[in-house]
Amino acid sequence: MRPALNSRVPNYPDTRVDLIQYQPVCLSYNGLLFSDDVMTSPHSAPEPKIDIVQFRDLLERLHPFAAVLGIDVVHIGHDNACLRLPERNAHQRMGGMVAGPMLMGLADLALYAAVVGATGNPDAVTSSLTINFLRKAPPGDILAHARIHKTGRTCAGDVLLEPANGGPAVAQVISTWSLPRAK
Repeated sequence: MRPALNSRVPNYPDTRVDLIQYQPVCLSYNGLLFSDDVMTSPHSAPEPKIDIVQFRDLLERLHPFAAVLGIDVVHIGHDNACLRLPERNAHQRMGGMVAGPMLMGLADLALYAAVVGATGNPDAVTSSLTINFLRKAPPGDILAHARIHKTGRTCAGDVLLEPANGGPAVAQVISTWSLPRAK
């Protein structure tokens, strides 16, 4: 039997179970992308350690190569981020589908945004990245929804890549990150 929301756990009378369901959602209205957090819990999420303007400045100063893909930062939360890869002919391979290396770059940058949002550490580096291509990515914008599941000296998270105009996910990524200690 599963405990109900905010119910007492049997055999532990002083323990409460708070079930939190969290998923960043990116919405589209008249071609513009907006972000909203859907959270079903009375608790508020911690503030991110960096906002979108600060993150864009960080990329420009420390990671200028990120501008090559033209990725747009839609949302950064405490342990999540949503980024958009715009439709460009340069991102496509023969047959009109979005190329795998573009999707990997988008996923890596989305997780970097989520890691920095959770930890505030801009020196984080990718330790591993595994991508599962689920189906061909159709032409058009691609959204990357990144979530961090563990923070500490290493971080672990995942990314779901899906077409911005709707449809099933095109790829799923699992990644770990190393966070150098402050000097």
